[in-house]
Parts: sequence; structure tokens; C-alpha cells
Amino acid sequence: MRDLDVLVLGGGAAGLMCAIEAGKRGRKVLVIDHARNPAEKIRISGGGRCNFTNLHASPANFLSGNPRFCVSALKRYTQNDFLGLVEKHRIAWHEKTLGQLFCDNSAKDIIRMLLSELELAGGALQLETEIRAVSKPDEKFSVATSKGPLRASSLVVATGGPSIPKMGATGFGYELARQFGLSVVPPRAALVPLTFSDANKDLCSRLSGVSVDAKVSFGKTTFREGLLFTHRGLSGPSILQISSYWQEGQPISVNLLPETDVFEALRKARQETPKQDLKTALGQLLPNRLVDELSGAFGLKGRLADQSDKVLRRAANQFNGWQLTPVGTEGYRTAEVTLGGVDTRELSSKTMESAKVPGLYFIGETVDVTGHLGGFNFQWAWSSGHAAGQFV
Repeated sequence: MRDLDVLVLGGGAAGLMCAIEAGKRGRKVLVIDHARNPAEKIRISGGGRCNFTNLHASPANFLSGNPRFCVSALKRYTQNDFLGLVEKHRIAWHEKTLGQLFCDNSAKDIIRMLLSELELAGGALQLETEIRAVSKPDEKFSVATSKGPLRASSLVVATGGPSIPKMGATGFGYELARQFGLSVVPPRAALVPLTFSDANKDLCSRLSGVSVDAKVSFGKTTFREGLLFTHRGLSGPSILQISSYWQEGQPISVNLLPETDVFEALRKARQETPKQDLKTALGQLLPNRLVDELSGAFGLKGRLADQSDKVLRRAANQFNGWQLTPVGTEGYRTAEVTLGGVDTRELSSKTMESAKVPGLYFIGETVDVTGHLGGFNFQWAWSSGHAAGQFV
């Protein structure tokens, strides 16, 4: 039986960061993962270029049952700290919109950097290793694996959530938490396209491929980014962002012209070109294909001269505040992350250790902390992994 100081379950962003920090402290550390290759979510992220952090990362960019839980870890290991590591390894990077940082070349640069740091810290990585059972018969944890038994003083669960199951993602971390008596906030898909039924589904399907800049709201939460029509509903950054807040059975509001007061624009057009069709006037503001479909859906027709202020305002309200009720989401299959997870009330925000089970730690996506789209979830992986790595 192999005896360790620290055993990390999961060779993704959070797990590797934790192992690196533990190794730097002279701890005998091993990372195990069931996959053939480490950090697959890093590899596919950002279109293969990895949106590895965000310049504007702050606690306000995260959802959790306890919004204050993430403050400590984010403060102790910031986006600038990780950027320093990237630059130390001379990885070329660039900023896209809204503070999102990407590799110039490939996400594999980030994976190579982490594996290099792990090796320098004296840590080991063992892949294609299935976990068969976990127990704590005494002061140490015993883990039965497909490659033999392991024992460790500290056990770190960094197995992520069930989003993107085709990569082998599962809810294993939640099962383990429950096994040791910890509460789990019910998980659901987040940063995920929204789906519709009946007329709205048909409408979206006919508009599939059309994209616009939009402001999308649910309750008091609003995001302004791209919106994309798909065969089953709506996607694009603004929709992915609002999906983390949307509640089943409730409508979202879509402003297709966030820069334009459509009522005033139509009134002005009626004054200047009264013989123009209402649809033609709208076509100067939005793609014709979109205007054609929505004019039909909203019952808009006729010349501007024949439209009363009441009719123009009704048309404007549809374009500046279209109310739609999704029937669901695309689910874990296309979700970028998982909302919910191990209840933060069960963990120390300083160390990520379980209050009930000494030596048991949960980090990254397994925990009920979920970031916005744009590099924030990777920053939580680095920060929570770093936090646990100081104490395991």
C-alpha cells in the first residue's frame, strides 16, 4: 500500500494547482485521475486557447449560497498572481473583450505549465486510475483504486461537476461528500443554452445562426453580450450568463436593441418617411431576417403613416423588452459549468477543509461556487486549489 501525505482526486485545474502548492511545502503528493490525459477541460476551453482568468475577477462575479465564501481564497491568490505564473513560463497571451485573457497559441501551454510546476514541486500524477472505494478507517484515508490501494493524511476532492459528460465528468465529488455526511446544494447545468417549445422553438429554429448584440435580463440581473438563435432556442454569451440565474417557469427579458429607444426611432421614421413600411423601418435597425420573423410573430404590418403611437409603442416594447419563457436548458451536455455543489457551510473558506471530517478538502467546481462566463471559473479553480494547498 502506497502511503502519502496528500492524495488529490482529479487532475484538472484546481487539483493540479493544489498539488503544486502542497508539493512546494515538501508534502508527498499524488494526483490521480480516471482520464487518459490530464486537464481535459483546460484543453477544450476557449476554443482551444483557454480563457485562463479575467482581469476583473472579484467576488461579485460568483454565485453561491454564501456569496462571501469565495472572498478569502480570491484575495489570497488573485488573477494577477496566476498571470505572473503564465508570464514566468513565457506563455504568450492576449486580452479579449471584458477582461478575458486567452493563450495566443494553445490551451496546452497552460497544461504544460501546470505539469512542469508539479514536477518541480516533487508531486506525481497517475492517470487512467479508477477510484473504487474511499474510507477513513483511522486517522488516514484509504482509497481503493484500479491500480492498487492508497493511504493519505489529507484527501482533496477536485473531481469537478457533471458538466460535459462526454469528457467523463460525473457527480462523484457530491457522492463522496454525502458519504462523509456533508450537505450538497442540488446541482444543475449553468452557463448553458436555453430551450423553448412550440411557437418560440419554431421561431428560433427558423432564425438559427442569426446573432445580435443584446441585453438579457432575469429579475434584477442583466448581461449585455452577444445572443445567438439556435435550432432549439437561444445561446450566445448573454444567454449563457443569464442561464445561471434563470428559474424554471419564469420569463426572461431580451432587449434586441440596447442602444436604441425603438419607440422614438419609429416615431422619427414616421415623421420623415411616412410611406415607409413599419417592417422596412425596423430593418434599418436589425437584420432583415430577424425583422421578417419577429414582425410576423408580433403581428406588425402596414405603413408607418397608419400606425398610432400606441401601436408603435407596442412594437417598440417587443424589441426593447421581448418576454420569453424557456422550457429548460440544453443540460449538462453543453453546460460549461455546474451550479450548486458541496455546501460552503460545510467548509472553511480559508482552508477548504471539511468542518466535520478533518483532512478532507473540496475545491474547484465541486464546491457551491460558480463563476460568470469569461475566465472566472478557472480563477476559482486556481484560488481554491492554492488555498487548500497551503494547509493539506
